[in-house]
Amino acid sequence: MGPTGVKGSQGDAGREVRDGGGAHEGEGSGPAMTIPPMFERLVDDAAVFPPGDLPLADAVPAHVAHRSAWYSALVGPLLCPASSLESLAGLARSLPEPLEVAVVVDTGTAGVLAAVDTVAQEPRLVLRGVEVPLRGSPLGENARRTVAALDAALGGPDDDEPAYVEVPRSPGWEVALDVVADAGYRAKLRTGGPSPDAMPPDDEVAAFVVGCLDRGIPFKFTAGLHHAVRRPSEHGFLNLLLATGTAAGGGTAADVAAVLSIDDGERLAAAVTELPAPSVRRWFASYGSCSIAEPLAELVALGLAAEVAP
Repeated sequence: MGPTGVKGSQGDAGREVRDGGGAHEGEGSGPAMTIPPMFERLVDDAAVFPPGDLPLADAVPAHVAHRSAWYSALVGPLLCPASSLESLAGLARSLPEPLEVAVVVDTGTAGVLAAVDTVAQEPRLVLRGVEVPLRGSPLGENARRTVAALDAALGGPDDDEPAYVEVPRSPGWEVALDVVADAGYRAKLRTGGPSPDAMPPDDEVAAFVVGCLDRGIPFKFTAGLHHAVRRPSEHGFLNLLLATGTAAGGGTAADVAAVLSIDDGERLAAAVTELPAPSVRRWFASYGSCSIAEPLAELVALGLAAEVAP
């Protein structure tokens, strides 16, 4: 199919078609699921980041509540700035269970090792990811320094502690992706922010998705993804899931960009339901959101998630 369907056309002849098949959502006669596999651990809890800016002392109990709710399967780790890890460790010591955390390194490349060590030394924290933004140019050289810092801190790529390099929308981003791919790490794209121009256009997001799949790089997104369906000034996370499925099925960058513009919720929901979850989530790992309630409410409204009575 073209961009209006589930799989893209067979474009980009040099790219391997990565649609691995598998059971579709809703197939089979198993029990009803509150959160289908397509959405498991899709939303990382970025409550302490803008625009939510929830104080850490409030974000931790809120996260614990999310992780014990009926929709807990939707929620990934708590995202925490490296500069706040000591405070987080103090709060975690009073919790009944260890807290899964993904560290957003806001202390520079030199701070990666210290951040990882801080988590490792606190038994009430479990490291579930590291995210490092690239700053300055040339991006390729900065990416090499970043992956070297990740190697020193983590000992190399680890799916249990995935490391993401945030690639900015600036010249040299493809070179940076090459470096990330060679090192075996993952990529991250910022899809929104405080101003309208922080939202990348569809063709840039499509180029990132296709570029990651071409290089075999799993990826995540952050910012501006509170809503399931595309809005005038926001991307939709269902659009991004369908875009990933389109690219994984061999679609061209143009096919992927077209999917990102769909603003019909029912149409998107139907198309995403038909996607094989393993081949999509193999690449699109998660996204950060300062709200869990908003994406959850929209999944429920679209009939994609539901609380099943015991």
